[in-house]
Amino acid sequence: MTKFLALLNVIAWSGFWAFGYLAVTGDGYTKGQVTVATILAAAGLFAGLFAYLRLVRISERKGYAQPSNRMTRDQRDAAQSNWGEV
Repeated sequence: MTKFLALLNVIAWSGFWAFGYLAVTGDGYTKGQVTVATILAAAGLFAGLFAYLRLVRISERKGYAQPSNRMTRDQRDAAQSNWGEV
């Protein structure tokens, strides 16, 4: 699964940059062509972000990366209940 996500990540970001460049610099293109390039660039952006965030989550679980400094729900609730006491 990680190899598939890595491949999807590379292809999606490549599509984002390629079609984004076409959408931004499309002087001689019709509005329809620029619209299609914009939609494909947005699809590449969203697919790339999705794949990247999934890869980060998988690498944290497997121990390849340090986990984020997140509080558990109990820690957050305890800190929130002590908010007004300070």
